[in-house]
Amino acid sequence: MSNNTNAPESFEGAMAELAQLVSQMESGQLPLEASVAAYARGSELVKYCAAQLEKVESQVKVLEGDMLKPFSAEGEGDQ
Repeated sequence: MSNNTNAPESFEGAMAELAQLVSQMESGQLPLEASVAAYARGSELVKYCAAQLEKVESQVKVLEGDMLKPFSAEGEGDQ
């Protein structure tokens, strides 16, 4: 838990740290206090990631004229 008091540098960094915390907690090797600290940090990271996703969704809505369009992986319907 290297950055447990700092804001993440990026969404990807937050997700990587969150994955590491989950792995540590699932291993069952953390003492109780460390588990509580990991849970608290994980909660902060989840809130950060959710806020970043909401921010990006708002930007996409602006770019798409407030109408989200379904994503087409194969490019169907692209004009």
